[in-house]
Amino acid sequence: MKKDIQAPVAKKIAKSLQIHNDVRIDNYYWLNERENPEVINYLNAENDYTKSMMAHTEDFQKQLFEEMKGRIKEDDATVPYKLNGYWYITRFETGKDYPIYLRKKETLDAPEEILFDCNVLAKDHAYFNLGSISISPDNTMAAFSTDTVSRRQYNIQIKNLVTGEILDDKILNTTGRATWANNNKTLFYTRKDEVTLRSHKIYKHKLGENVADDQEVFYETDETYNTFVYKTKSKKYIIIGSSSTLTTEYRILNADTPDGEFKIFQERTQELEYSIAHYKDSFYIISNADGAQNFKVSKTSELNTELKYWEDVIPHRKAVLIEDLEIFKDYLVINERENGLNKLRIMSWNGDEDYYLPFNSETYTTYIGNNPDFNSNELRYGYNSLTSPSSVIDYNFKTKTSEIKKEQEVLGGKFKKENYESKRIWATARDGVKVPISLVYKKGVKLDGSNPLLQYAYGSYGSTIDPSFSTIRLSLLDRGFIYAITHIRGGEYLGRDWYENGKLLTKKNTFTDFIDCSKHLIQQNYTSAKHLYAYGGSAGGLLMGAVINMNPELYNGVLAAVPFVDVVTTMLDDTIPLTTGEYDEWGNPNNKEYYHYMKSYSPYDNVEAKAYPNMLVTTGLHDSQVQYWEPAKWVAKLRELKTDNNKLLLHTDMDSGHGGASGRFESLKEVALEYAFLLDLEGIYG
Repeated sequence: MKKDIQAPVAKKIAKSLQIHNDVRIDNYYWLNERENPEVINYLNAENDYTKSMMAHTEDFQKQLFEEMKGRIKEDDATVPYKLNGYWYITRFETGKDYPIYLRKKETLDAPEEILFDCNVLAKDHAYFNLGSISISPDNTMAAFSTDTVSRRQYNIQIKNLVTGEILDDKILNTTGRATWANNNKTLFYTRKDEVTLRSHKIYKHKLGENVADDQEVFYETDETYNTFVYKTKSKKYIIIGSSSTLTTEYRILNADTPDGEFKIFQERTQELEYSIAHYKDSFYIISNADGAQNFKVSKTSELNTELKYWEDVIPHRKAVLIEDLEIFKDYLVINERENGLNKLRIMSWNGDEDYYLPFNSETYTTYIGNNPDFNSNELRYGYNSLTSPSSVIDYNFKTKTSEIKKEQEVLGGKFKKENYESKRIWATARDGVKVPISLVYKKGVKLDGSNPLLQYAYGSYGSTIDPSFSTIRLSLLDRGFIYAITHIRGGEYLGRDWYENGKLLTKKNTFTDFIDCSKHLIQQNYTSAKHLYAYGGSAGGLLMGAVINMNPELYNGVLAAVPFVDVVTTMLDDTIPLTTGEYDEWGNPNNKEYYHYMKSYSPYDNVEAKAYPNMLVTTGLHDSQVQYWEPAKWVAKLRELKTDNNKLLLHTDMDSGHGGASGRFESLKEVALEYAFLLDLEGIYG
């Protein structure tokens, strides 16, 4: 590696940002000019610098890529599911990056009918994503959506499945999801605001009519809400939903009468969250009504849907979080979480049965799978753990037996689940709260403080990171790394209260929990500061920025993927996608109290002249969730102020957005770069 490689230096143009009699000077604000050639040149210079600094690992990156790719079954297919007389399958073929969607009529022995070959659709695009497919009730039409930019703005088109023709109807700038009414001619979909990308309007399209004449059926005027549309599993109702972080509202319409008027189910009430499912002549509701912080299940008739008519079916329990439900003709299935662990509860409608499926491990993940058939006698669910590959399992309600339909194959011949160990430990946070940590490592690892350890967390939006299996992660575990998932506050691993105490004016608990877990891992000799690495993406990238401002000495290296680090400036700009809908998570900085609290932890605003860990920061030029300029500005400011000689690398994918590269294997090249960065710091090659 050349020692004289010079890091790019972004020019400084001071911009004064003032609110609440407080002035912030942003020297790198100009980097938000996406069309400015100087900005593109700077990003390319950073990419060139990263490439140069990592040049000595290029062969190793290729080795890691081939190793990770080699564990994945290339000629693979999903477990078939049946819907409305057809079996649907998604297939991958050797050497191809994208899926092929197909179906077979009535039996799996029937000839296959290819619906969409994404390898063909993607061939002229650097990025491609098929958003969703919605089949008409008579099975003759498919509404499908595509994104070729990675801004999550999908175009919807319609394919005649009888003739193979793609109709002229083309609907631009949607969320990608479309819902058929029962007449096979009317399609409901959601449009996005062109500037903010907020999903704000529901439209109705009729086959054969000009898209320009589509009727707007609902406009969500509140900028803190998003709207969406779907059909109930019973196929009886079209549902329009509106949601903010803390409040929801639904409208219902009989799917047989798409030109009718939608009726409000229960009008929005601040901090009332609910979701609905239909069965026979009733609706079943998961809600936090009447102070049910961890949610409860209620029931009401189709005719009287307001809150005052809701009757409890499963009352609120302080220790049990209700996450999801699935309705079948004879059974109700509830996905619950207790002490961080998923449980699947089976209840018969006739009241004779009420039991849980048995699970034994302490670091497993289970979830309700794809169950579109209302009349099925089988529940499809998923199961995996940190040491067990993913399984798709069908459980028969009548025979009480389970059948593993598919267990993820790990190719390459080296993987044996018994060679790895997983456990859950608890760290004590500074306020006395116990924080769980899920760990996995290769058996035989000595806990003497010398192990490299990668600590991952997210910690926002009540999103729970469950301890799940990863074939990719084996490339670290097999080289001696311990992998830790810290279930910090801001997620919902330990229930809704766990989330409430990690947002708004308690957001700093998220950061201090992560730091206190790091200290615990060091104290318990799992690792040391010389060998501890931290990783987070998006809001987890904000976490990375906050913890290295607070305790940079704890980490040898940090991976920050698409990091949300310029919190104050972004939350003050309501033209940026997602901003207004985020006020319930971070607070509205137009309010003085929230402004100052947010400013006190915002990574970009708190960069100081001090030593920082080695860092690799990644982003995508077209990112719609966290704009590319946030990590770009952050790196520029870190480069200006940091006092160490540690690596600071920025890699921008000039073709993609928040989710990274679109190809099945292309994204592994990004992981190979990240892993090579970590392993290089440990002096591990091969």
